[in-house]
Amino acid sequence: MVLVEVTPPAARVQLCGPLIVDWGGARLDERLPGRQGRLLCAYLVHNRHRQVPRAELAAALWPQRMPGNVDSGLAALLSKLRQILGADTLHGRSSIRFVEPGVRVDYEDARAAVHRAESAITAGDWARAWAPAQIGLFAASRGFLTGEDGEDEYDWIVDERRRVNELELRAFEAYGTACLGVGGTELAAAVRVGRLLVSAAPVRESGTRLLMRALAAEGNRAEALQIYEATRIVLRDQLGIPPSASTQAIYTQLNH
Repeated sequence: MVLVEVTPPAARVQLCGPLIVDWGGARLDERLPGRQGRLLCAYLVHNRHRQVPRAELAAALWPQRMPGNVDSGLAALLSKLRQILGADTLHGRSSIRFVEPGVRVDYEDARAAVHRAESAITAGDWARAWAPAQIGLFAASRGFLTGEDGEDEYDWIVDERRRVNELELRAFEAYGTACLGVGGTELAAAVRVGRLLVSAAPVRESGTRLLMRALAAEGNRAEALQIYEATRIVLRDQLGIPPSASTQAIYTQLNH
């Protein structure tokens, strides 16, 4: 009889989309103490590479109206988190740090994946960029802590949502560029991504350049020139500037 060693499921925290805390197959987010418990857990996981002062935690949880019993309220939430996540997971008293060496955080994985894709694109390795670009895209497209909106506006959530939106655009650009580089049946995906980028961020010329190149690769040179003209008008009307030299270079190449 051969004994097979089974590796236990890894701990996983999802910050993109609704908060999910999965400890080796057990969903712990459902046991967190309400909205404040979820936000505290998310904040500590998101800042897990440093010690977070208790005053900063309190400001993150109660940005508008700090309760009179803030110290005892924060202490109760931290105590509950230690019970749920494990006593060794939260280190410190005056400053707290989330420590779980094996945990995977989807936001961190997404940033690393987009960086790998962009590095592969710089090297001209389109095939190697294709998969990590999609990994980053799948996570970033969920947004940051979706559903955690209320009467209080959490500046740190708003800031991270902007960063996740930027990460999503970078992931789209990397994926579209990889599809364009691979060519063949992937050209249609490059055109689709280019159109999405132009619609989502009209003054972001990298989307225009991707779409122009993808349309030209499909043989739709005239439409590529139309895309350039539409972007030129947007930039003129909104910012009072012409397209960048790199965008104009593609136009000149297609127009001759």
